Amino acid sequence: MSVNSFGHLFRFTTWGESHGPALGAVVDGCPPGLEIDEATIQPFLDARRPGQSKFTTQRNEPDTVKILSGVFEGKTTGTPISLMIENTDQRSKDYSEVAGAYRPGHADYAYDAKYGLRDYRGGGRSSARETAARVAAGGIARLVIPEVAITAYVTEIGGDAIDRANFDAAEIADNPFFCPDPAAAKRWEKLVDDARKAGSSLGAVVECVATGVPAGWGAPLYGKLDAGLAAAMMSINAVKGVEIGDGFAAARLTGETNADPMRPGDEGPQFEANHAGGIAGGISTGQPVIVRVAFKPTSSILTPVPTITRPDENGSSQATEIRTKGRHDPCVGIRGAPVVEAMMALVLADQKLLHRAQCG
Repeated sequence: MSVNSFGHLFRFTTWGESHGPALGAVVDGCPPGLEIDEATIQPFLDARRPGQSKFTTQRNEPDTVKILSGVFEGKTTGTPISLMIENTDQRSKDYSEVAGAYRPGHADYAYDAKYGLRDYRGGGRSSARETAARVAAGGIARLVIPEVAITAYVTEIGGDAIDRANFDAAEIADNPFFCPDPAAAKRWEKLVDDARKAGSSLGAVVECVATGVPAGWGAPLYGKLDAGLAAAMMSINAVKGVEIGDGFAAARLTGETNADPMRPGDEGPQFEANHAGGIAGGISTGQPVIVRVAFKPTSSILTPVPTITRPDENGSSQATEIRTKGRHDPCVGIRGAPVVEAMMALVLADQKLLHRAQCG
């Protein structure tokens, strides 16, 4: 596979498979002299870690990160930082049936069509397990942008959305859904549990807000900040849609209602609205950068689904049904919140360095 890296000046490459001995990331371009150790990164991995409630996969991985290079005496050296996370709770036997047939909704057939082979154990590189490496890399990216605060939370599961009048940021860390609305979190307990018991799954929407982003990050046309964010979010497993600011809702507004009126302020312009999501012409405006990400329902379900077998030596496939055994998230979007935060941090760290390179 030839495309496993993301970013320009702050660049990271992930490696490893869902059921291999380990996975990880190599972060290149991190400025020297930043204080760091494993304990700096671990809390972000702990937020994403599986097996913490009945609403996520019961695969029990500690996700302990190890720094293998690029750090000396507790500070980054400016050289590549290698991060490793061991896999300790694989059950490859759960995927024996998957070896001979394709799981609809998964990358099984697409990978086979492209490469002529695939790692069927948990999906290999197409597994959401790969996102642990992104979260580890995102922990380093946050050190590059200390002026920025990033928070992601789930706003919708299975079509049931939060009431923004009940938004309480303190609630996000106090329930297993990263939900800012305690009433919605209570409803989601039954919603997700019913889907799990039925052998089904649900989709979700994650919103991410970055505050403290100064005006000027990003570039016109082919280096747009929003284009970089869209590419980063769409690269996350199971993501099928991305919105910046009002997103698709902007198409239903008029010009005067969609505008973000400005007034003079003591420290620059004061905006009276943020329909643009903190980005205009591909460049940050100084307002909060707002991204929403749509996660499809988990494709690994116990309900039998029609499919075909892998072609035999004659190139023939047979009709069959498949149900995916093993341990899977009934709603993959729940644990997507820490991943969305990480990708936001990785993009913003890269854009900060790019802006400094061009504009000083």
